[in-house]
Amino acid sequence: MTVPAPAHPRDLRRLVAAGEWTAPTAGVLDDYQQANLLVVPSAAADDFAEYCRRNPDVCPLLARTDPGNPELTYDNCTVDIRTMLPRYRVWQHDTLVAEPTDLIAYWRDDAVAFALGCSHTFDAPLRRAGIPVSHAPPPVYVTDRATLPAGVFAGPLAVSMRPVPTSLVDTAIEVTGRYPTGHGVPIHVGDPAALGITDLTRPEFGSYPGVPAGSTPVFWACGVTPQMAIPAAHLDYAITHLAGHMLVFDTLLDAVTPSVRTSR
Repeated sequence: MTVPAPAHPRDLRRLVAAGEWTAPTAGVLDDYQQANLLVVPSAAADDFAEYCRRNPDVCPLLARTDPGNPELTYDNCTVDIRTMLPRYRVWQHDTLVAEPTDLIAYWRDDAVAFALGCSHTFDAPLRRAGIPVSHAPPPVYVTDRATLPAGVFAGPLAVSMRPVPTSLVDTAIEVTGRYPTGHGVPIHVGDPAALGITDLTRPEFGSYPGVPAGSTPVFWACGVTPQMAIPAAHLDYAITHLAGHMLVFDTLLDAVTPSVRTSR
């Protein structure tokens, strides 16, 4: 049975919490703020907050929770982190152990959740500017560029790629620059080898959509990046979103420019 597309983020979150929506969120409620997730033990939370501060284009911090509190608030929208993303990834002692549809069995008393801006946020504005953007999750690549380390967190930059008609690349840069909570302007335009990507047809996450004739690959920082820093952090546990399966807030990006908020 096909679930009808939700009309509002609260409808999507209701479906997700009920286990009726486990699919990616790309192309769904495009005009609303989407977010990546990272959950870490409270002992590592300040290190990760500093990692975000040092890498703001990669990790645009929207909100964080208090230790043990699964409720996170951003722009007056409060969500239960344990049940309102379609799929998660759970890490224990540097090893991926599960990709569940909720975190009820995995939440801990010292868990601190971070919501980070996502590039799905600017897909609809790109389409309105005449740039064709797939409704499927974009391919994600791990580059040879390092992020700035902070405490226990360090690792390579991950990027998402969207093919853009070459004549509209400047437009894509201008449009996405208006959305810092969606990673802002591209990290790189053109030859993927400049990022250490040797085979564009083989992303680490997602599927390669092709680059049509007359188009140029354009790369934006990606919220998968923190997942690349987990193994080296040697945490007892960590939790992230599954790539493409985002948290969707109630904020309309073109209606308001919210400030960073926390649940505190």
